[in-house]
Amino acid sequence: MLLRKIFLLFVCLPLFTLQAQNKLAQEISRKTYEASRIATAPFIDGVLDDTIWNKIPEASNFVMSEPGDGTPSRTTHPTRVKLAYDDEAIYIAASMIDNEPSRILRQFTQRDNIKQSDFFLIDINTYNDGENQTRFVITSAGAIADAKMSGNNEDYSYNVVWEGEISYDDKGWYAEIKIPYAALRFPKKEEQLWSIQFGRKILHLNEVYTWNYIDKSIGKDTQYNGLLTGIKNIDPPVRLSFYPYASAEVDNFKDNTESSFSAGLDFKYGISDAFTLDATLIPDFGQTAFDKVELNLGPFEQAYGENRAFFTEGTELFTKGNLFYSRRIGDTPLGFNNAQAQLLDNEILVENPDKADLLNAVKISGRTESGLGVGFFNAITKETEAIIGDTMTGTNRKIITEPFANYNIVVLDQQYNQNSSITLINTNVTRNGHARDGNVTGFLFDINNKKNSFNYSGQAKMSNVNTLEQNLTGFASEFSIDRTKGNIRYGINHEFANETYDINDLGLNFTNNYNDFRINTSYRIFEPTKLLNTFYLRIFADHKRRYIPDIETSSGIGANFFAVTLERFAFGGFIKYNTDRKDFFEARRVGKYVNYPSNMVADGFISSDYRKKFAIDISANYRSYFQHDQENIRLDISPRFRFNDKFSMIYNLKYAITNNRNSFVALEPKKEIFGLRDVQSIENSIQASYNFNTEQALNLSFRNFWSVADFKEDNFSLLEDNGGLTPFYYEVTEANDPNANFNIWNFDLSYSWQFALGSEAILLYRNSIFNFDKQSDIKFTESLQNLFDQDLRQNLSLRLIYYIDYNNAKNIFKG
Repeated sequence: MLLRKIFLLFVCLPLFTLQAQNKLAQEISRKTYEASRIATAPFIDGVLDDTIWNKIPEASNFVMSEPGDGTPSRTTHPTRVKLAYDDEAIYIAASMIDNEPSRILRQFTQRDNIKQSDFFLIDINTYNDGENQTRFVITSAGAIADAKMSGNNEDYSYNVVWEGEISYDDKGWYAEIKIPYAALRFPKKEEQLWSIQFGRKILHLNEVYTWNYIDKSIGKDTQYNGLLTGIKNIDPPVRLSFYPYASAEVDNFKDNTESSFSAGLDFKYGISDAFTLDATLIPDFGQTAFDKVELNLGPFEQAYGENRAFFTEGTELFTKGNLFYSRRIGDTPLGFNNAQAQLLDNEILVENPDKADLLNAVKISGRTESGLGVGFFNAITKETEAIIGDTMTGTNRKIITEPFANYNIVVLDQQYNQNSSITLINTNVTRNGHARDGNVTGFLFDINNKKNSFNYSGQAKMSNVNTLEQNLTGFASEFSIDRTKGNIRYGINHEFANETYDINDLGLNFTNNYNDFRINTSYRIFEPTKLLNTFYLRIFADHKRRYIPDIETSSGIGANFFAVTLERFAFGGFIKYNTDRKDFFEARRVGKYVNYPSNMVADGFISSDYRKKFAIDISANYRSYFQHDQENIRLDISPRFRFNDKFSMIYNLKYAITNNRNSFVALEPKKEIFGLRDVQSIENSIQASYNFNTEQALNLSFRNFWSVADFKEDNFSLLEDNGGLTPFYYEVTEANDPNANFNIWNFDLSYSWQFALGSEAILLYRNSIFNFDKQSDIKFTESLQNLFDQDLRQNLSLRLIYYIDYNNAKNIFKG
């Protein structure tokens, strides 16, 4: 009953605020540009010599956004933009004048990768709602990028099909752009009222200019667009496109070579002017980037980033409330680790798939003219079976490790007043046979006051996990109040979760049973000083408690800062003092905890100017414990080289050691065994790219990660009820040896070619090696030699994707 009352309180609070709140009191100054209708479309080649541009008015008088605040653009670097439209698309011509054209940086890159280049951007908000818009970027090297924007958040995984070309002369550089209406969502009406923003970055000056002034001290960038008028009598086109693909691969491992072929289809369909259906049928993720696997010694699973395009593009509605961890779909089967335990006498595990195959997935998303966002997501994974063989009879039997499963998300997100929103979201996982079903419902609000000076945000989430043995309901909440205007800001935050809160069927949550409080205050600048372009200082404190039993787990106070000089040299630091901590998770047994003493942690970093041929990032971290010999040290060095405008490389070295940490070893009946452990790890990685042009590139990705965990002999202990440790003799055998030597190698080399709009061919070679043993006393070089003694897996694959637009295909057939 108490949880229901708390949930209702969270639901009602933003509704009262919504009823009392009117439109923004502060009226933002907005420029207006009237678009011109044209009868003949320009030829998109980057050369602005089409006669249609001569009579079209220009948008000019740009003002500085970074590092200054509203300063008029330099007379030596004016920006002039013209915009026209017809029944098919809008067209933009932009002139970026520069009195030193030889200093314009132009690094060749592929799509959505800007790097060290000047760029010109267009932000288009077809509903003029101050929140949601599409960004189109073209660089001085001719590369294009696009993103879906919501407030100050940019999602560059979002891709639509449009055209952009550039040209140069002795006065600067020029861009010519065509954005088809199929790339936009807009209402069907006689006259459109859109908002628009133009921007330009001049890299060698380290300056950014926008057409309409942006007040960085208040509100969001999307609230400062100018108005685009004059677009009349256009009809939203049929938004239907297909992405058929075919892939072939050859895999070699342990002298066994196998080949395979697959084909499938992704498609997008505009259900209405506001909503789009995306679907992937018979998906193939064989060329997704490798995961950065590490030696996991902690009580929690290792979380990985999402590399599958379908699960990253256009998912901003589904990630509301942090309830969606897309890697759950196609994850390790529930019964993967239990398959070995089901073996009978004379049986062996012949095959045990470590992933459930995805059959198909669909998502529907969009937002109405009134600001209501609606999202629906559904994915299905097939039943996964392990094969067990009888060594005496030669027969096989199968066991189900993951039943047929359905993953579902429904979202309703109402935005209002161009700065606030309330959200209702539900996630659900249903497995055949109901071995384990999960359901989570969340109510969220994000409210800014009329002056955009305060933000009130909160979440109330209820989870339910239903298995054949039990049915558990949990609750979690979060509430924050933040000052969001001016140089000095502050905030308070409270987070709560009871002991049965569990979202891990479709979400990712490591801990529950907490009752945490946080406060902070900060200072920042919005205009450059004599030394700095950017400066930020924050002081914070936290107090963390267990919900049941109600005890303090830790508290801390700290500060961090970040600064960038006029010459783009960045540096920053962090320092924090933490009190004694009760860790309820390291013991791996419910209700038991281990005490860790108070400690001080500090880190710092520097980052040099990326505009130069050579730049470097360095960060270091040190943690020291009071009344104990434990210490943590981490060093991260990453030099980057830009050999020319086509070839660049980034090398990264990460080194970390943890000495004398009391760590979990094993569970025995009524015993939790700990030991004193040292951990050392080294990670080397290289990212290199050679771009022949903006359509073709060679890309190399390499990573080697080594980690060794060594428990000290005769330093084992038993965990006491009060969190203390008492000495204990633990006999280490080959079967229970807790030491570990972990080494993994991944190498990818690919050639990509964007041979047509929206179409791509990728040839990928990859190899990988893995070794895990108990040799914790060997050095890195010895472990590397042992790694090379393992079998090498090699894979060669070719993938072709072709873009088919319904409107273009229809016109071709008509012709």
